[in-house]
Amino acid sequence: MLREAILHESGGAYAYPVSEDTLLIQLRTAKDGMTKVYVFYGDRYTWPEVLQHTSMEKYASDQLFDYYRIQIQVTTRKFRYLFLLDDGKERIWYNEFGFHSSQPSGYYSGYFQYPYIAPDDYFAVPDWVQDAVVYEIFPERFCNGNLANDPEKVKSWGELPQDQMDFYGGDLAGIIEKLPYIEDLGVNTIYLTPIFHAATSHKYDTTDYFLIDPHFGNNELFRNLVQECHARGIRVVLDAVFNHCGYDFPQFQDVLARGTESSYVDWFYIHDFPVTSEPITYEAFAEVAWRLPKLNLSNSEVREYLLQVAEYWVREYDIDGWRLDVANEIPQTFWREFRQRVRAIKDDLYIIGETWHHSGTYLQGDQFDAVMNYPFREAVIYFFGKRTLSVDAFDERLTWNRVTYRQQAVQAAWNLLDSHDTDRMLTCFAGNKAAFRLAIMFQMTYLGIPFVYYGDEIGLEGDQDPDCRRCMPWDEKDWDQDLLQYYRKLIKVYRESSVLRRGEYQTIYKDEATKIFAYKRFTETEQVVVVLNNSIDDQKMIIELTEYGFAPESPVAELISGQEFKTEAGVLTIDIGQMEGVILTQVE
Repeated sequence: MLREAILHESGGAYAYPVSEDTLLIQLRTAKDGMTKVYVFYGDRYTWPEVLQHTSMEKYASDQLFDYYRIQIQVTTRKFRYLFLLDDGKERIWYNEFGFHSSQPSGYYSGYFQYPYIAPDDYFAVPDWVQDAVVYEIFPERFCNGNLANDPEKVKSWGELPQDQMDFYGGDLAGIIEKLPYIEDLGVNTIYLTPIFHAATSHKYDTTDYFLIDPHFGNNELFRNLVQECHARGIRVVLDAVFNHCGYDFPQFQDVLARGTESSYVDWFYIHDFPVTSEPITYEAFAEVAWRLPKLNLSNSEVREYLLQVAEYWVREYDIDGWRLDVANEIPQTFWREFRQRVRAIKDDLYIIGETWHHSGTYLQGDQFDAVMNYPFREAVIYFFGKRTLSVDAFDERLTWNRVTYRQQAVQAAWNLLDSHDTDRMLTCFAGNKAAFRLAIMFQMTYLGIPFVYYGDEIGLEGDQDPDCRRCMPWDEKDWDQDLLQYYRKLIKVYRESSVLRRGEYQTIYKDEATKIFAYKRFTETEQVVVVLNNSIDDQKMIIELTEYGFAPESPVAELISGQEFKTEAGVLTIDIGQMEGVILTQVE
């Protein structure tokens, strides 16, 4: 038994509550190292002789490890437990003190413990989030609904952007005008990149956190937008840019003007006086980003100012969520207070962090609900697009992304294919629409929240920033209508399927020779099986129904096409075209 591979800890992603009296426990072992794994558990004050026990299910595997999971219930909410591991050659007990040849005796004996599930310990993501399909809008490039508030020297709509100071006139009135289009697409949540007063087109250089940018409209127009969205069942998430401000931010301008005499000197990280942008004598978002002075969130005045900003837009305009820009460069103590303050106003407010790396410390239930799932995007790019990931490696990337976070955070993550910060997926795939469509099917059926960047649905392309921020074309002759209908169908399937929105996930088949990757989404009463053919050849799939969790006699239907397949002797034979997939469900 490879004991070095065995890992459990009473916290993090390895032990956490999933309800008021139920604990999810995860154990890591060597890959293919065990034949049976048991957990013995009970109330903390129960003697070992009366502990309950149950076998654990192997949930997932990666290159080196297997991961076992189980949910255990103790009505007193006070847990202690240990494991019995069997590799077919020896049986060992595993607790906080390590490994033992016999069950440790005595009242304490080093059991793992989760002492008590207090109400604040349970990580509860807002219920509506698991039903969301998110649509990201870069307001300056989405639609120009009011020519009267255009900046000076706007460029022609559709002309390719070259600079952060290129303006086209997109605004909030344009978003309101296009709400019927957004609703018809099927999305039910919009995320707006920054809309507060700022000098650039991207608005990440905030001048006034309490004022809608005049080129976008005004505060009352924004209130109208939120109300119009809510009337259509659409939630609104705003961008919180609290890591840095804009060069024109009044407090920074005061430092520029008054130097060491300014009462705002400690709001920023000033290296030298006088303060200059060339050479830059202050800390900024990035070394060359002189327009974006970094805010000092160790300063209590700065913290309170920004917390009041966050509260203001929730309390006064009833927004539904905050997306937190550069969230990983801000003290976690601030985010803990942020969560408490905004949730006190709206208890189902969604909090999503922008991090591009592993973010487990932010996802313990006291800071973010989830993060933008950039590791998901990377796996999709290199499996479907660049085709440099094997089927096994793709599954391993997904496994790592699931097992290192709490289940609630995985289910609430934004599974993006692209965004305003990346090249568009269709461009990244070198225009390969078959690969793009397969990636979309995966996105709409995998665990987490589907995230659509405006224009992807009609085939809009774009390289890295600023090219990825092209204007949305509104002449339908410029749209890929087949792609648009495909998006609409998949979003409709997703929103009508509770198991796709809320079910658990399990990989059930993968084969490198055929490039077939299959998985199921399931609840106690329902399941859907997704089979993806990531090959340039047509493939024939022979499915033993019971192995995939289906009843052996009932027919099977494909959810996108509506086609129904008859089964014979408990077997379904189905042809899957090159770079295509199917979403299968049992017909009652």
